[in-house]
Amino acid sequence: MKAEKTSRTAQYMAFFRALETQRKDRLFVDPYAIHFIDSKLRLATRLYKYSVVAKYINNTIQEKIPGALSSGIARTKYIDDLLKNAISKGVKQVIILGAGFDTRAVRLDFLKAIPVIEIDHPNTSNFKAQVYKNRIGEIPTNIRFLQIDFNKQDLDQLALENNLDFSKPTAIIWEGVTNYLTEDAVKNTFSFISKFASNSHIIFTYVHKNILRNPASFLGGKKLLEDLENLEEHWTFGFLPEELPNYLNQFDIALLEDLGANEYREKFLPNRSEKGYEFYRTAIGIKK
Repeated sequence: MKAEKTSRTAQYMAFFRALETQRKDRLFVDPYAIHFIDSKLRLATRLYKYSVVAKYINNTIQEKIPGALSSGIARTKYIDDLLKNAISKGVKQVIILGAGFDTRAVRLDFLKAIPVIEIDHPNTSNFKAQVYKNRIGEIPTNIRFLQIDFNKQDLDQLALENNLDFSKPTAIIWEGVTNYLTEDAVKNTFSFISKFASNSHIIFTYVHKNILRNPASFLGGKKLLEDLENLEEHWTFGFLPEELPNYLNQFDIALLEDLGANEYREKFLPNRSEKGYEFYRTAIGIKK
């Protein structure tokens, strides 16, 4: 990510949620997402209610990043549901690593009374706080913003400086981040997560390692990685799904579920057929 900019991919995810909010058959409502996108994308969002415009926007996104829109929307709903289930099972706080423009703390009613700690790069974190102040009028009282560069700084030190409570069962959301990190940064983060109390839940996304080895083996993969290079948002890390259970075991985390984009698309959007983006996956584990 360029030092002076927020993440462009975070903005695209907010754009997808803003578009979904305009649909009559929407999976969720996110009235805040539109505030995190630039003026051109805001205009596109407002015009999306017209069928001819919606068709053009959907086709354009599908042409440039095949499957990304439906995958992103289905993933959002899937993680919302996983989080709600974790709260119902006794989770007492939520930590969002690499929060981007995630608005769960303000749009999900079941989080209103739950402390939410958002940890992200200073550029994105500061921009997000300012948007809340300017557009919503305040930073919601249940949110804390902490800042870190995951590739360069230490989460343990951040936790010590900010008195994070490891004794509470915690839901950690780590969405859209692991593929931008080094192998050591991913390992160090899982080590940090393993320090939370038993019954803590970790919900995270990753990309199939083969997208890095052979991008052309996935529909749209080669062009996507080229576009990311131009944005200076390089993908650097992935897992092979069959290796994930043993990887998590070393951190005393049991894998509960691991779905690919095609699977959670089919689960939540069976009537919106799109091909592409098979390489993105979402998993949930629980601290033993």
